[in-house]
Amino acid sequence: MKHIIFQNKKIFYRTEGKGEPVMLLHGFAEDGNIWDYQLKKLKEKFYLIVPDLPGSGKSEMLEGEILIEDYAEVIKAIVDVEIINKEKGKKKLFTLIGHSMGGYITLAFAEKYPELLNAIGLFHSTAYADDEVKKETRRKGIEFIKSDGVFAFINNTTPNLFSGKTKKENPGLVKNLINLCKDFSSESLIQYYKAMIQRPDRILVLKSFQQPILFIIGKHDNAVPLQSSLEQCYLPSISHIRILQNSGHISMWEEKDQASAFLLNFLLLK
Repeated sequence: MKHIIFQNKKIFYRTEGKGEPVMLLHGFAEDGNIWDYQLKKLKEKFYLIVPDLPGSGKSEMLEGEILIEDYAEVIKAIVDVEIINKEKGKKKLFTLIGHSMGGYITLAFAEKYPELLNAIGLFHSTAYADDEVKKETRRKGIEFIKSDGVFAFINNTTPNLFSGKTKKENPGLVKNLINLCKDFSSESLIQYYKAMIQRPDRILVLKSFQQPILFIIGKHDNAVPLQSSLEQCYLPSISHIRILQNSGHISMWEEKDQASAFLLNFLLLK
């Protein structure tokens, strides 16, 4: 893996393939491995950049009170190395795809650096800020982590990310995600929660962004409900909307072939 130094911390990322650059951002309590299947499907046609966000995977956690905008600056630092510097300062656009919390970071990046992007994609994510109910749920999550620890928290919450069909027919996927998440530090998860609670509404980003936006939506997503997704996916000037009929919040695993095909087609058409 490669790494950059950001605020004196090592931030690791992988690169694979050749072609136009595409960056894939994982979500809360995940790391870059969440995209492994998509890497296999895309690397023949695209230059893929897959970070472990600060505090995830191999990357060191940032210090202090961190905002979603700070994680967007981490992405900009990687872009400077992997895209801008390689092109010797010439304008080189790329596509940024984010899952869940990675989608929040994608929108924050698009708000500040739209001139660097030729498209964005939101996998099970939203431009809405947390409402009070969601904020309280995250605060309870923080208290659960503090009182019961990371493994108990992950073991309790992860099944809710999958559709009923997935849990019944492929319970191994749930166990695999728990194993991927179980080694997180409590400090990292709490830092993410606090950043998500504080993030602003970014509906105006959807309305103002002039390049294509992909929305991948799970029909049975409890974290970003179907109705909420449908309300916002018609706001951009160019939307590509795909609904996974048997997925919850993790379509990259639940319906991996279909989700990968949707992503590949979007990247080829944009």
